[in-house]
Amino acid sequence: MSGGRASQRKGREAERELVDILRAQGYDVRPGIPLSFGTEPDVVGLPGLHLEVKRRERWALPEWIDQAERNAAAMLDGAPVVVFRSNRQPWRVCMRLDDFLRIYSGTK
Repeated sequence: MSGGRASQRKGREAERELVDILRAQGYDVRPGIPLSFGTEPDVVGLPGLHLEVKRRERWALPEWIDQAERNAAAMLDGAPVVVFRSNRQPWRVCMRLDDFLRIYSGTK
């Protein structure tokens, strides 16, 4: 299997893993269409959020954030969010502070 194909497989597995976690919490989500090339986010079903999912040993957070921001702007589907983890590490979430404050302010 080529490196690119293995990377795609690993990315798809990460998306499914995150979907399973979100579904277990009661969210109605699904993985995006594979290789949709910018027509759908990695995970679909969280209104107001554009999820970019990464499972990598070496983090490239600035690049991932740029990708999420570009795709969210093109798809007009919500605040760009990067959800990521390395092997044997917990999932983490990164988003712009202004988006976080706007979303979280409704819970006061």
